[in-house]
Amino acid sequence: ATLVDNDPALLAFAAEVGVDDPVAVRGGGTRWDHGGASAPGTRLIEAPDGIVSYAPEEMTVRVRAGTAVAELHAELAARGQRTALAERRSAVRAGTNRDGTVGGAIAVGQNDIYTLRRGTVRSSLLQVRYVSAEGRVVNGGGPTVKNVTGFDLPRLMVGSLGTLGLVAEVILRTNPIPPGAVWLTAEGASPFDLYDALLRPSAVLWDGTTTWILLEGHAADITAQRSLLARSADITEVDGPPSLPPHRWSLSPSDLRRLPLDGVGSFIAVVGVGLAFADSAQPTRHLSAPVRAIHDRMKANFDPTGRLNPGRDPAAADR
Repeated sequence: ATLVDNDPALLAFAAEVGVDDPVAVRGGGTRWDHGGASAPGTRLIEAPDGIVSYAPEEMTVRVRAGTAVAELHAELAARGQRTALAERRSAVRAGTNRDGTVGGAIAVGQNDIYTLRRGTVRSSLLQVRYVSAEGRVVNGGGPTVKNVTGFDLPRLMVGSLGTLGLVAEVILRTNPIPPGAVWLTAEGASPFDLYDALLRPSAVLWDGTTTWILLEGHAADITAQRSLLARSADITEVDGPPSLPPHRWSLSPSDLRRLPLDGVGSFIAVVGVGLAFADSAQPTRHLSAPVRAIHDRMKANFDPTGRLNPGRDPAAADR
């Protein structure tokens, strides 16, 4: 990691973070209680916003953490690109509707149903600039994968809920928006067999009976993939994916194949990703003693006084 000391916007943000009292960044508030509520008395601030630079030919974008993901995607779409970050809409804060921010998406680190095509949040983050507990601007990673050396701070910050550093700015990998897309459903067929039969599906969802499949690409590629599916199941074109239940479950591939599990109830599984959405919350999973010791030691090294987003615990957050 290297210190960054020449960006006025980031230096102003660092000055606002300060060095003393408990502090947290609040963006759109769309996942504000994820991993627990901030401790009473925590001072709330906002990260800087705006797109700093965009290199569509390099498929990277430098963007401030306070920028709404929907706003970022609207800009990228003009050049036929997008990111792996999920858009979260219309969280109500102080009487106004706010969309989820880039910094919030990084801090929470949740992947969505489109991960098969767009990649994970962690793999899309090339560089992070954050403010440390000591009020310093720190830079980790690099603008391209081949330039990254040393400790992998970007991957560490994904899912940390702002407890290790307050994200100010990132460089994200972008990916092209395919020229065509179609959602299909199949009844009664094995979603795992359908997934294996396809070259590169963008999403495969399953509720125990119905499978939804998103195919993206050029028209000829979509037609070829539809023909493969038609050999195994009766398929029907639909307008889009199903509505998702409210609770996320992080599951292993073997767990996905054994759905429904006890306590899950109604579900939508994301095949190939290890993720499901259910009507009930996933039981709390406790870290083993060695993993908890590493977790606590990391927190102590990055935030020795415990002032960064106190009350939030990444280990207690669903993925």
